[in-house]
Amino acid sequence: MKFRNWPVFCLILAGTPVVWCSSSVVVRSGSASCPEIRTSSADFEISPLGNVRARLLSSGNPATLDEPGPLGGTALTVDGRELKKFQLDCVHARTVYASGKLGAAGKRITLTGNSAGAPALEETIAFEAYDDFPSVLLESVAWRNTGSVDIVLNTPIVGRRRLDAAQATPGVRPYEMWSFQGASEEWGKDDVVRLSAHFSRPNPIQQLTFSPRGAGGAGGGIPVVAFWTARVGEAIGQLDRTPFVLTMPVRTLSDGRVSAEISFSAGPARVLHPGEIYSIPTTFIAVFHGDYFEPLSLYSKMLQRQGWAPAHPVSADYQANWCSWGYRLQFTPEQVISTIPKLRELGLQWATLDAGWYDNRGDWHPRSDIGVEGIRRIVNAFHQAGLRITLWWIPLAAENGGKDVLDGRAYHVSNVVERHRDWLILDKNGKPAPMAGGFAALCPAIPEVRDYYKQLTERFIRDWGFDGNKLDFSYTVPRCYNPAHHHSSADDSIRAVGNIYQEIFQTTRALKADSVTQACPCGTTPNLAWLSDFDQAVTADPVGSRQVRRRIKMYKALLGPQAAIYGDHVELTRLVGLDAEEKDLGRDFASTVATGGVIGTKFTWPASHSQFPDVLLIPEKDALWKKWIGIYNQKMLSNGTFLDLYTYGHDSPEGYVIEKDNRMYYGFFNDKSQSTRELLELRGLGPGRFHVIDYENGTDYGSVQGPAPRLAVNFKEHLLLEVSKAQP
Repeated sequence: MKFRNWPVFCLILAGTPVVWCSSSVVVRSGSASCPEIRTSSADFEISPLGNVRARLLSSGNPATLDEPGPLGGTALTVDGRELKKFQLDCVHARTVYASGKLGAAGKRITLTGNSAGAPALEETIAFEAYDDFPSVLLESVAWRNTGSVDIVLNTPIVGRRRLDAAQATPGVRPYEMWSFQGASEEWGKDDVVRLSAHFSRPNPIQQLTFSPRGAGGAGGGIPVVAFWTARVGEAIGQLDRTPFVLTMPVRTLSDGRVSAEISFSAGPARVLHPGEIYSIPTTFIAVFHGDYFEPLSLYSKMLQRQGWAPAHPVSADYQANWCSWGYRLQFTPEQVISTIPKLRELGLQWATLDAGWYDNRGDWHPRSDIGVEGIRRIVNAFHQAGLRITLWWIPLAAENGGKDVLDGRAYHVSNVVERHRDWLILDKNGKPAPMAGGFAALCPAIPEVRDYYKQLTERFIRDWGFDGNKLDFSYTVPRCYNPAHHHSSADDSIRAVGNIYQEIFQTTRALKADSVTQACPCGTTPNLAWLSDFDQAVTADPVGSRQVRRRIKMYKALLGPQAAIYGDHVELTRLVGLDAEEKDLGRDFASTVATGGVIGTKFTWPASHSQFPDVLLIPEKDALWKKWIGIYNQKMLSNGTFLDLYTYGHDSPEGYVIEKDNRMYYGFFNDKSQSTRELLELRGLGPGRFHVIDYENGTDYGSVQGPAPRLAVNFKEHLLLEVSKAQP
């Protein structure tokens, strides 16, 4: 039977909001009479065990990473043993038009199957393909107790894959592919990695993780993992605006294949009574060409189709920033204020008063030696100089005694904890459950806590005069078992984290429309829970230049090609040591400028006020900082449009493109200390002649002929090109 494409038409029923549309998605019987789904760009073959083999259709030559075979697509732990395979009844698969999650035109295919022998469980899987998202297949799974006795369920697993790069590129080793790992797992851990023969990562999502790193933990994440070769990529993920606790483990098997799956195993066991149904959130499979930008952009667009929307940036979000963190925790108002002349000289317009200004975290009152008047003196000094300033703080964290893993001192017991112990997140034993950093956590799911953070924001923005927020340690919170909160689920605290960030952001914007609110998940990927509740993302304590570039690209995919992404302190582009003796020696502004990020720095000045020689603005650095801040302010590529034209890990040298004002700005990186000969392909230009200059150094490369000219050049570390239409 051949595939046929049918014209699309819609029927709108009078008096109802329901729209039914025909669809170009085609469903036919494939192998073993199971459905095969074809869209304009992908083919999804369903097996009798519920596994899906996804192929990207490109120029009539399908490509896949999925290994064929009898792998079961789902699994379930029942009474302590794993049921790996449910046999689906493909003959009686039911196909209907779909109108819902991702548009008005699509197809929904439903299959049922049963476990072999005891226990008596029926599995139902619904697959959905939509015309508007032809490279994606949604999957919804539910199990029904068809027996007469209770069944104890745990560890539902869906989306099981066995990936083999040789399926797309014969002769390579199965694990020879790149991957994006969406978990917020450990400070400084790469989220874009090249897989190896012994790779393994659990990828916990919406779960706090504690590590030996001095930061004291992490947690949150984006529920997506992706894999790609030069020819094809594949991603799996969980699709919902509400954050769910899960894991997405990825590991290289003994035969070199790569396994991946989505496991909802983090919760307590569930008792399924006879006749009851247990369902899990919708997941997806996507195929693509390119790198992790493509599936993350696709994921964002799918969320937006369901009502999610990232915040709209304002002009202030694109201004370069100086941060007081160079003076560390024991700064004085005089140190911060005395830096103002240098900020104005360099052309910086925004600053951040970083950590160390408070008496304790949770109450957020000024240190006794600074006082409210000292805080206001700092703010007024910046405003009088024509500069604006944001304030560093941590939502949901409150000191509750114990060892301070951050500052080397004992935590206080904050007033908010003493007065409102009923606000705390409690563990199963009724004790305060720690969040990252070892702090007690206020439960975001209760109205009193949301009101408290509205009042704090009003204090900082309205009463003290700050122009925005730097929200740090933006991870997640523990499950809450506090009986006083009357939660329907212990996960209510995790799902409500975004409510607090939304309150802070909306209150700040209402008080100052041209404000800046950053959210910084130190050293890791962001949290879906608050991803729409800030207007300036942060590369979040990157470890070196590569992480700066990778994370800016990640955020441009998630938040949009013109999103404001703070590249963090330029000093972090080269680190020596990741401990108490860490030295921040970076000078690589290019990695932020060329990728469309917002530059930042934490230099100290003048020399008489500095205790930290690694960030002191010595004359040599002064000239370099002045040059790059000038380039940034002149080009303002951060509010240009990021174009995804180069594939990370496969295009060499590493390339980025920003389109702005009818010009194309290319950034190429080889990270080499010696000059090497490179042949660069200038993609995305179109036909015609174009003029090429190096806008960092002023070198004129003359004219090239489009649509995709090649330019032979010598450079080391990086090369930044501005390409404009040549004059006739």
